Amino acid sequence: MTETVSDSAPAAPKTVPENGNYRWYVLGMLTVVSMFSIADRLVFAILIEDIKAEFDLSDFQLGLIGGLAFAATYVIVGFPAARLADRSVRKNIVAGAITFWSGMTALCGLATGFWTLFLARTGVGVGEGCSGPPSQSLISDYFPRHELAKAMGFLTLGATMGTAGGLIVGGQLSEMFGWRYAFVLMGLPGILIGLIMYFTVREPKRGRYAPKDAVIEQQPFMETARTLFANRVFMGFAAGWAVQIMIGYALAVWMAAVMLRNFEISTGDVGLYLGLAFVLGGIPGPILGGYIAGWLTRRDERWRAWLPGIVSLGCVIPLAISLSSGEFWPFLIWFAIAYAIYVASQAPILSGIQASVEPSQRGFAVAIALFFNNLVGQALGLAAIGWMSDWLAPTQGSSSLAIAVFGVCVVSGVIAMAVFAWTAAQMRSSGYLAKMAA
Repeated sequence: MTETVSDSAPAAPKTVPENGNYRWYVLGMLTVVSMFSIADRLVFAILIEDIKAEFDLSDFQLGLIGGLAFAATYVIVGFPAARLADRSVRKNIVAGAITFWSGMTALCGLATGFWTLFLARTGVGVGEGCSGPPSQSLISDYFPRHELAKAMGFLTLGATMGTAGGLIVGGQLSEMFGWRYAFVLMGLPGILIGLIMYFTVREPKRGRYAPKDAVIEQQPFMETARTLFANRVFMGFAAGWAVQIMIGYALAVWMAAVMLRNFEISTGDVGLYLGLAFVLGGIPGPILGGYIAGWLTRRDERWRAWLPGIVSLGCVIPLAISLSSGEFWPFLIWFAIAYAIYVASQAPILSGIQASVEPSQRGFAVAIALFFNNLVGQALGLAAIGWMSDWLAPTQGSSSLAIAVFGVCVVSGVIAMAVFAWTAAQMRSSGYLAKMAA
């Protein structure tokens, strides 16, 4: 296949190997970038109680800072960055993104109230707004379709390690230096990672593993948008992901506060133990999810949709046991199990999005999916939990937040299962299965 590149984008270097160990190095670098993206955004979770006390904020306001601040980023930079990623050098965009959001993380430590922290956190949202689409697009050009779910499973490890790192490191830094310096010290390492990314990662040939009739050259904006919104398989994955990721954000952002309100434990210990629970559940979950999805999709492509639907609802059961436990260790163990089941969904979803669109649309497709993630899963989901917690507090006391978390997770799990079942049906009726078999 011959690649067509616009005048504004340099041709991909011919030195990029088609196979070999280098692609695993690139995947490793992108996983590290993802780790810092999540760590810098979720260090906020372990600092919630300190910030709430200093600025006298409600749970609803904290939910807005944790959610809406990131959704707002997409209006400003998310879609333009994704369009640029579909025609330009993607690794440079990722390198620039991590450098920028790392600086904004440090600026969070200078906040003087709700609005200054909200605006600084909006800047941190560039992490997914600018790095997510080109990162996933790069992986699709380093790994063939039959290995894509496995590769995306490893990429998901970055989110797990970032969640754990944000909690563990952020909690310890907060106890030693206070919440403001925790933000500053968490932000600084990302600048170094950006430099390493820029100088060591090479841009692959776009659409290397795409079908022979795939569209490589970027199409006009409106044509691309119309095509993607008419693509029922892609829209099914995007909608299902947006709904079920409410579970992920609920666990990542609110569980530290749940522990602090229901157990006699310090902020540092919450960060340590909850971070370890994220590691114990979050490392095997996406790896197994990637391998299982890869094995199942060789037999039937619809497992890219069926599998996340099943686990989205399945993780609610151990989560219910965790949140209803009055003892610390059963709470933590069942939480780790629930998280492991939940993150097994990410590899088939991410690979499904990439497999269902043209190479020229990959970055923009991820931006659309992440926009809905932030709008529904993060902005709406976190704000709903905060509002529900405030509403229940007069009657449920310290248990109000745990009840709100569980309620939102149950609703999102049921809806996600229905959406992914619909997506699997569209894979047959839309001709997707025939195209993948060609």
